[in-house]
Amino acid sequence: MKNKPEFSTRILHVDLDAFYAAVEQHKNPDLQGKPVVIGASPGKRGVVSACSYEARKYGVHSAMPISIARRLCPEAVFLPVRMRLYQAVSAEIMEIFTAFTPDICQISIDEAFLDMTGTDRLFGSIEETGMLIKKTVKEKTGLTISIGAAESRFLAKLASDFGKPDGLHVVEKGSELDFLDQLELKDIWGLGKKTLERLNDLNITTVKGLRDFSENSLKTIFGQSAGGFLFRACRGIDIGMYNTPAKSNSISNETTFQQDINDRDVLERVLLELSHHVMFRTLKENKKSKSIAVKLRFSDFSSTTAQKTLSHYIHSAEEIYSISIELLNSRWNGSSSIRLIGTGLLALEDGDKPEQPELFENEFERKIKVEKAVFRLKTQGEKITKASLLNNKIKPKKE
Repeated sequence: MKNKPEFSTRILHVDLDAFYAAVEQHKNPDLQGKPVVIGASPGKRGVVSACSYEARKYGVHSAMPISIARRLCPEAVFLPVRMRLYQAVSAEIMEIFTAFTPDICQISIDEAFLDMTGTDRLFGSIEETGMLIKKTVKEKTGLTISIGAAESRFLAKLASDFGKPDGLHVVEKGSELDFLDQLELKDIWGLGKKTLERLNDLNITTVKGLRDFSENSLKTIFGQSAGGFLFRACRGIDIGMYNTPAKSNSISNETTFQQDINDRDVLERVLLELSHHVMFRTLKENKKSKSIAVKLRFSDFSSTTAQKTLSHYIHSAEEIYSISIELLNSRWNGSSSIRLIGTGLLALEDGDKPEQPELFENEFERKIKVEKAVFRLKTQGEKITKASLLNNKIKPKKE
C-alpha cells in the first residue's frame, strides 16, 4: 500500500454547522427537523441572520429580507437573535479546541483555524484528528461541526465548505488541483457576483479553465488586486485572507460575505454583531481602548479603512457600533457593493489602568459594571441578553 505524502503543515478549518439555528434546535428539541429562521420577526423590516438546513431547502439564506424568507417558507419557526447565548456556546467550543492545540485563530463566532502541525504523535493522522475533534464537540455540546484539512488555510476553508454539513474532508498533499477542479467557480471563497459574471462573459466557467490564463493576463483584465487573487486562488496558493499577526495591539472581527452586499440593513446588522464580538473579546483579555477602526473591501477588491480616536475609553458594544456606523458612512457611498466588513479597537491598553471619567460618573460606572457583569455571566447568556443589542434598536450617533 502506497503511503500518503506527509503534510508539512496540518491546518484544520472548523465550521459550526448552521450555528445559530443549531443552538436553538439543541436548546429546544421541539425544533429538531423543522425549518428555523433566526432574525427579525415576520412582518418587521430586517434580514435573516441565520437559518437551519431545513429552511435552506426552501431557498432561504442569510442576508435575505425576512419578508422574502416568510414567503418562501411560511411554515418556518422565526426566532430573534440571542447573541449572548451563541457567544457562550461558541466560547465553550473554542475552549474544547484548546485541548488539541494552543494555535487557534478564531475568525468569526462559528469558524476557526486550528494549526495541528506536530500533533500527529498525539492524535494520529490529520483525518483521525478531525474525527476526534468532531466526536468531542458532539459529545460535549450536542452540536455538529464540519472540518476541512489541508496544508493551507485557504484550501482548508474550501474543504470544510465541501464537506458540509457534519463533514470531514481532507485535501491530501499533491491532490490540491484535483480537489479544486471538483469545485464550481462560485465555490471559491472570495469570488463575488460581479467577478463571476465577468468570468462567465469571458467563457471562463471552471477552475481548471481559469488556470489557463497567465497572471499578467488576469491582472490586465481584472486589475492588479483581483487578477492576482484569481491567479493564486485557482492554483490553491494561500491568498493570505485569514492570516493574522502572532501579536497585535488591536482586537477586531470581520466578515467576508458569500455574495457582495450593498444593503444597508445587512451591513448595519453585521456591524452590530461584530461590535458585540469585539467588546466581548476586549473584556475577556482585560483590555480597553479609545480608538475604533472600520475596514471595508469592495467588489473590485479595493479596500479602505477609517478610524476615530475618542477622548474617553470605550466600554460598551453600543458605542463601538455607533461609531462604526459613523465610520462606515464616511467611507461608503451607499451603493457600492461590499465584500468584507470589519470593526475593531486599536491601541489597546491594560484594562486595569486607572481612568477619570469626564462627565456623568455614575452613568460611566454603570456602563462598565453592566458590560463586565454580562461578560462574567456569559454562560447564562439567554437570561441576561441586552434587548437593545439583539433587537437592533441602537441608533448611530448624530453629529
